[in-house]
Amino acid sequence: MGALALLEPALLARESVSARELARDEEFWFAVRRAYDITPEFIHLESGWFSPVAREVREAQFQYMSRLNEITSFYYRRMYDDEKVRIKRRMAELAGLSPEEFVICRNTTEALNTVILGLELERGDEIVWCEREYPSMKDALEQRAERDGTVNKVIRVPMVPETDSEVVELYEKAIGPKTKAILVSHMIYLTGQILPVRKICDMAHARGVEVIVDAAHSFAHVDYKIPDLNCDYLGTSLHKWLGAPLGTGLMYMRQDKIAKVWPLFADRGFAKDDIRKFEHLGTRPATIEQTLVKSIQFHESIGAERKQERLRYLKNYWVERVASFARVVINTPMKDHQSCGIANVAIEGVEPKAVADYFFDEHRIFTVAVDMGVRVSPNLFTEIRDLDALVRAIEQLSTPATSAG
Repeated sequence: MGALALLEPALLARESVSARELARDEEFWFAVRRAYDITPEFIHLESGWFSPVAREVREAQFQYMSRLNEITSFYYRRMYDDEKVRIKRRMAELAGLSPEEFVICRNTTEALNTVILGLELERGDEIVWCEREYPSMKDALEQRAERDGTVNKVIRVPMVPETDSEVVELYEKAIGPKTKAILVSHMIYLTGQILPVRKICDMAHARGVEVIVDAAHSFAHVDYKIPDLNCDYLGTSLHKWLGAPLGTGLMYMRQDKIAKVWPLFADRGFAKDDIRKFEHLGTRPATIEQTLVKSIQFHESIGAERKQERLRYLKNYWVERVASFARVVINTPMKDHQSCGIANVAIEGVEPKAVADYFFDEHRIFTVAVDMGVRVSPNLFTEIRDLDALVRAIEQLSTPATSAG
């Protein structure tokens, strides 16, 4: 019996249990963990790059790979177009979109580079963004400035703001007569901080400014639909928190914006206002897209709200235990609307890389060092004992007698 079939009776038995209560039900989440094949070599607390797919998703992908290998180009010439329509309809239901508003691509970087480099901008036009945006997006913005003379207005957003208004006002103050767009991360990749994107979009639109959203870490992590954000453009990586095969992403554009954005890969086969003009990426493995439906089924079998609450509970569990330790600094806001499953921890006097190396070398805990600390990103397969091990490692490293070298 597959994992999806096993989870159904477990959920039926907990039908009256709220998502917040279920987040603490270790028996249920252990059943979810059994749906994955996770290495016993180390404790995996670095889901920020990409998540493993559930076993049933992986097996479905292997079946698609075998079939594609058997029938080769027959699939692309006779079957692909119809199947792509079916896949996009299913993805549209999950994201709350129309199939005419998005394309399936390879990752957030591809999606947002398409927008950043494809917008029609003139010399002197400004784009506002925060200093903690993802490096690939910074590179695209800086290349655009170097090539076309656009202007980057970079602002600093506090890591632990008191209110949403404090953040929105920073973006608003940066808007000038030449500002054309804002790039903003829904969830900042370094710390897991959630920014008030809907409020930023509403403010920006009132000023005649478009908003490009980097949703790499928020989609299928936080419970929302893309239209809830009221943004103009959005990119996300489905291989992160949706648990889709590596190399799947989504690019969204409001329909009235499509015509004015140039594709990253030229395609003269569609009208300028047809979202399909962005689907031309050359030959790529269709098995990745085919497997998306199974990924969505697994995600929905658990439920978006239940998933969100479990991830938030896991983050709160370890952060609340280490926040009072000597020399420990938490670089992530703890209010529910300001963060979910990801948090960033630093040890005063110890470089982030040394902290991450200590976790792995001494405790076999895999995390990642980033600019101001170590990013910890548990997942649905994470057990409480994994986080207890992290707490012990932080406690030992933060005591004065311990050194990471």
